[in-house]
Amino acid sequence: MTTLRALRNSLTRFGKTAAVLAGLTVALSLAACSKTEPPPKLNGVDISTSGFGKDWSMPNSEGGTSTLADFKGKVTYVFFGFAQCPDVCPTTMLEMAEVKSQLGEQADQFQVLFVTIDPERDTPEVMRAYLDSFDPKAIALIGNAEQTKAMAQNFRVTYEKVPGPSPEVYTMNHTAGGFVYDPQTKMRLYLPYGTDAQAIAADVRALLKEAASAS
Repeated sequence: MTTLRALRNSLTRFGKTAAVLAGLTVALSLAACSKTEPPPKLNGVDISTSGFGKDWSMPNSEGGTSTLADFKGKVTYVFFGFAQCPDVCPTTMLEMAEVKSQLGEQADQFQVLFVTIDPERDTPEVMRAYLDSFDPKAIALIGNAEQTKAMAQNFRVTYEKVPGPSPEVYTMNHTAGGFVYDPQTKMRLYLPYGTDAQAIAADVRALLKEAASAS
């Protein structure tokens, strides 16, 4: 009788243990199924928590107005410069053209925005001709003095006019790096001037892949 009772208690304990193990197995399975992909390792500087480049609206070189929401679904690169820049701006635009070349079929998912800091000289016609020589699908954002200042402050970009021999002949000092939004229009990266085109293309691919996995 004692042996029978002991056996029954043992089986009861076994049943409880089995139930617990089964529950743990299910929980672990669910955890494995719900595990999210780790964020991609990117080459640019992570500024996703910086608060830079929040929602904005600017006149563009096409005669309309562009907003951040217009570029949802694309990786978007924002650069501040001016058409008469002798070195940094054309070098950067050539680099962005190389990035698009490396992206191949994904090139149309990478949008370049050029914000002029020299609206006195950079008319829509000037900027359209300038950008067409690098990337016909790039868009220039051309505000008045107040809009340009507000846009630059939104990105923590600095710029200043450097006087030349006459009022019409001058240059501009400005922040040389660029900013990258992911396809959800979330600010993600700062790319210092001179960042390798191959590294930028890798970041663009990673952000597009991340967005595709999340959808």
